[in-house]
Amino acid sequence: MTELLDLCYDVLMRILEEVGPEDLAACARTSWGFNTFIKDNKRLFKAHYLRNFDDPRSSPSDPDPDWISELQKLVKCQQILRSENMDVKRNHFKFVATTVERLICSASSNECDSLSKIQLTKLFANSRNLNAFMYRSSLYQRAGTQLQQAADDEEDQQLSAKLHCLYGVPLGPLGRRSLSTHPYARSRVYDLRNYTDNTCWGPFREDGSMKVDWEMLEALMIDLGYNSGTCCQRLVHRFKPVWCTPFGGISKNPLADFYPPGTPMEPDIPLELRDPYNISGIWLRIVCFLDYTDLYAYNFGSDQVLSDQPREPINTDEAIRHIIMRFKVTKVEPPGRFDNQDLPVVHFTGTSRSVDASWDPNANSRIRGTVRLTPESEVRWTTISVFYGGEERWRSEGIQVGGPNSKRGVIGTWFDKDYNPHGPAGPTSFWKVGDQRVSVDSDEESSDEESGHVL
Repeated sequence: MTELLDLCYDVLMRILEEVGPEDLAACARTSWGFNTFIKDNKRLFKAHYLRNFDDPRSSPSDPDPDWISELQKLVKCQQILRSENMDVKRNHFKFVATTVERLICSASSNECDSLSKIQLTKLFANSRNLNAFMYRSSLYQRAGTQLQQAADDEEDQQLSAKLHCLYGVPLGPLGRRSLSTHPYARSRVYDLRNYTDNTCWGPFREDGSMKVDWEMLEALMIDLGYNSGTCCQRLVHRFKPVWCTPFGGISKNPLADFYPPGTPMEPDIPLELRDPYNISGIWLRIVCFLDYTDLYAYNFGSDQVLSDQPREPINTDEAIRHIIMRFKVTKVEPPGRFDNQDLPVVHFTGTSRSVDASWDPNANSRIRGTVRLTPESEVRWTTISVFYGGEERWRSEGIQVGGPNSKRGVIGTWFDKDYNPHGPAGPTSFWKVGDQRVSVDSDEESSDEESGHVL
């Protein structure tokens, strides 16, 4: 060891950069000299961090994080995930869940080359980790296997559901295992008691706080994922949800990070450049629904449950519609009094066209909507379907999983625009596939209406 310490600084650095990051602590324990060299060596810890994980900074000129403590957290998280002891995993649930969330939300937008996603995908290929961290929402009080246990308190259940939403429902055995819970997830999605003024009829909590109800989003994701896998085979590939890949579409968003607060008030800047949500372009959408007779009987039939009890699982098949939408930003304005002040409120209009049937009267329409931040900085999308003659019929509320401009897209609910307590309502998801600009001027819309087409 003394011979190594006699080497010049740069040579010793290169040697220590080649050991695994989990071995730095063992090296530091070999002698006082190595401990002194390694303990507060920011350059060494930074090199290990960037060799194994994505750079958490939006640009290299950003202030450095505490490379030493951040790497130590990630190494500890890896060791827990590699452990075979389920008690160790459950005892460190909150630490691992929050660490994984921060890591994946700072991942590179390059899916193939993301070091963080590669690391996490390998670790969560182990079903023990899925059971210990992602299958612990209240859904697993009724569904799942003996190895899948709901967390003890509501906040941990919400955190587990959020982690599951970030992970997605990948193709393969692990994804199919998650989708096996779909009758229970579906029962939550179609329980109209969850559609209230307090939840804005969307995936928000019943307390009126506008915090995201990640357990509802988890149920929506599972139901949509199951229906997507059983739909018409010619559309499966084209409309394959982004969440079919582990952590697919989740990455840091430099566009929102660099958004200047004063931009919405600068009239000379084009609207698209004032939009931190990257709305304008082409989007694919999935909408699912129960036959209304089944939905009504499920919620208002003679066989009802107590108000504080969940409804029975649903095995009735749903219908699914595949839709192409084109959006264009129409207005960017400062956030209102009750909006999150970090980003503006953006308005958009567009068109919606059914892929399944060109004549579909419920899918072919104009669209208008808004995007804004919730109090806890999640991205809230509201859309309204406007049919010929200006009739507004359907409304949707959703959350963009992964934050502003996330490629994961939006998951939420659709319902009657008048908030009819008797429905209909159901799950929907949409995600962006192209940046082609869309013209939505009144002359073009009028000609579309006259010709009977919306695109």
